[in-house]
Amino acid sequence: MKRFILSGGPDRNGRIRLEGDDYHYLVRVRRLAPGEAFPALLPGGGEVLVRVCSTGGGTLRGECLPAEPAAAAQGFPPAGAEDGLPPIILFQALPKSEKMDLIVRQAAEGGLAEIVPFASEFSIPKIGGPGGQKKARYARWERIVKEARQQSGSSVLTSVRPPLDIDALFAYWEELKRAHPGALGILFHHIPLEQASLHGYLDKDPKIVALALGPEGGFSPAETKRFLAAGFKPLTIGNSVLRTETAALYGAAAVRIILLEKNSWEIRHPRHGNG
Repeated sequence: MKRFILSGGPDRNGRIRLEGDDYHYLVRVRRLAPGEAFPALLPGGGEVLVRVCSTGGGTLRGECLPAEPAAAAQGFPPAGAEDGLPPIILFQALPKSEKMDLIVRQAAEGGLAEIVPFASEFSIPKIGGPGGQKKARYARWERIVKEARQQSGSSVLTSVRPPLDIDALFAYWEELKRAHPGALGILFHHIPLEQASLHGYLDKDPKIVALALGPEGGFSPAETKRFLAAGFKPLTIGNSVLRTETAALYGAAAVRIILLEKNSWEIRHPRHGNG
């Protein structure tokens, strides 16, 4: 269900004021009027129900109510948080053109926890450039994340990082492994490598899952060796060579579905011997 994402929390009286783009979306696009209510997510992830008090003068004034009893009274279903699902992080090598915008949108809609763009050897876009241009690109990604979460109703606090170079990416991966023992890294690569199945990797109850996707030209042999040396597990899904924006959605969806249905499947290990 769609949930509006609030930029700030209510005041001590539980009141909130929304203006600008937020006002336009709620009043002009969604046509909310005084007396109506909408579910919303606080910046820290808590859920509230906002009852509209007034919409005059370009400002929506609302009252924040506890989510569960108020939502039930209004006929809204409860939030669909997936308890026990480990956070999924996307390590995405920068693609060309506007493909990264699409990848960010799809990752946020799909409930990924974090998107980490980075410059790989075959990335055409580079991290450098005017500071204002980099800030504008990052601000656009943040806006896309918010829009995607509101459209999809995802309760996952998806975040996006400014682009990293390859060394900073691996340093961040080491931080994640220290903070989350048992972290699983999966390297999606179009050249088959020695590998287990995706079910087999996810059967180990990882505390966090990081997916590494290359740009249009894939990863170089040196980069592939570096990912494997850092503990990433190789995976090739099928024989098709996918576009990088398709591969990101394809891989993330496969991982999420398997994790969501983990209690209904089991690994069948091959028999040994003649028994």
